[in-house]
Amino acid sequence: MTASTSALSAVETAAHAALNKLATDLVALDVSEQMPLADIFLICSARNERMAMSIADEIEESLGEKGVRKLRQEGRSDGRWILLDFGDIIVHIFHEEERLYYQLERLWRDCPVVSLPSAEGDDAGAKASTGL
Repeated sequence: MTASTSALSAVETAAHAALNKLATDLVALDVSEQMPLADIFLICSARNERMAMSIADEIEESLGEKGVRKLRQEGRSDGRWILLDFGDIIVHIFHEEERLYYQLERLWRDCPVVSLPSAEGDDAGAKASTGL
């Protein structure tokens, strides 16, 4: 099983939205083989709590315009690790320090990486490197 086309479309929209708000180190992982609850994890970093909340708002608004509704959220009040559950995709927005501490990429390292657009709008896909 691989990620659905709706999940791939949603993660591309979410990635563009995150990049518009200056998110860094974007990584998308196809977790469909290991997790029945979602197809893709989108992980990104923010330099501070306010930026994390702004990224979350932009992703939610952009996906909402495409008809993708948020099912659940966690961590928005603190802004250190915001989790947005859209069903097919789950977005993790980390403060840089929390991302280094929790290292989700290492936990899910067996999952294939999904190509994402780069900050310059390169739709061929650019994979963020986090060094993990």
